[in-house]
Amino acid sequence: MVITAPEPTAELLQQFGEQRVVIRGLSWDAYLQVLHALPQSRNCRLTYDEGVLEITMPLEEHEFSSRLIECFIRTLVELMGMRMKTMGSTTMNYPNFKKGSEPDNAYYIQNQPLVKGRNVDLSKDPPPDLVVEIDITHTDIEKNKFYAAIGVPEFWRFNGKVWRIYQLQDGNYVEVESSPTFPQVPKARLMAFLEEAKEDEIAAIQSLRAWFKQ
Repeated sequence: MVITAPEPTAELLQQFGEQRVVIRGLSWDAYLQVLHALPQSRNCRLTYDEGVLEITMPLEEHEFSSRLIECFIRTLVELMGMRMKTMGSTTMNYPNFKKGSEPDNAYYIQNQPLVKGRNVDLSKDPPPDLVVEIDITHTDIEKNKFYAAIGVPEFWRFNGKVWRIYQLQDGNYVEVESSPTFPQVPKARLMAFLEEAKEDEIAAIQSLRAWFKQ
């Protein structure tokens, strides 16, 4: 008897943004051991939140969105005559909160003068002014509570379709319609930028520059 494998369904063929592994009941010291045991060249990011360790392995859709949002931010900073220190996915550990993160993107913009020209010391320096996370698939970490707890003033989340902007107010995030850092840039402009970049990334940058000058 010959058994024929079923045709792949649309759900199976769907491209996911990331793969995740979650470990629960892990102490802070055990998290640090895992962190230090992994090679620096690894293609995964760690987030630890009070006993829960999530290991994220970005796939193409995730990386595409992350890199293009970084390009969007960098271009706006330049056009607006601002200054920036890029932290990328630098490990941000806060032992007092039992939290550690390697976000997709993190930036000092308003506080760039405080940290320029040297390595950041999170035990003394403020957290980044802006953190960006791409979460196309489900994450077990409550990212909003996570970054609010460590005091990040502005937090962007993108799920592959929707861009949400959060501003820290009285210790909690409030969703807002425009970025406090780039108040004159509507949400639709980032979405247009990402759509244009799917066809031609350089043309998307040129279009953003032309839009800004108008």
